[in-house]
Amino acid sequence: MKNIIINSVNISLEKGTIKKPAEKIELNHYGVSGDAHAGPWNRQVSLLGTESIGKSEKESGRKIAPGEFAENITTTGMELWKAHPLDRFTTGGIELEVTQIGKECHGSGCAIFREVGNCVMPKEGIFCRVLSPGILEAGMILEYHPKIFRVMVITLSDRASSGEYEDKSGPRVKELLETHFLNENRKASIENFLIPDDPQKLEGLLHKAKEELVDFVFNTGGT
Repeated sequence: MKNIIINSVNISLEKGTIKKPAEKIELNHYGVSGDAHAGPWNRQVSLLGTESIGKSEKESGRKIAPGEFAENITTTGMELWKAHPLDRFTTGGIELEVTQIGKECHGSGCAIFREVGNCVMPKEGIFCRVLSPGILEAGMILEYHPKIFRVMVITLSDRASSGEYEDKSGPRVKELLETHFLNENRKASIENFLIPDDPQKLEGLLHKAKEELVDFVFNTGGT
């Protein structure tokens, strides 16, 4: 878990325009109340770190104010673009889920690009949807929670489960998954089960996976 400081909360009434710092913003299930980008879609709330803004300040040779890149929340403490979809930010009862890293740049057709110049938002801004609403203001701390995927690997084999021979497919699936998550710089908790070809036992494990909110279930073996 990592703590991130909110430097500024920003809002705009029209899309494609610079957002202005506000004393506070109200998050609802559509995004920021009164903001032009709020709606029933995946990019409800935008965040950009001063770590990214500083790069543009060096390139442009001028100070860039919070909201100039149309971000709703300006932060310090983490290179936000290193987050991943499904990671979450929380504070108090508020919860945001990352949905997208970066976006398409509209170039000279964007009012922000024309006014500010090289915009870092398309590469290093991130977008979230609101899971739990509330009030945000400058000075509050966001806690960053990387998504830990829960995976269940189930091998169905009468002979392997009775010890007649070693199950190799289940461990191999786990090995491939561990390599995948490592390459993607993601975290995962992978649990292996070895059961006979028994529909009731399989059904029981699938109910367990559903109740415990397991993200993926892989079945291997069995006829």
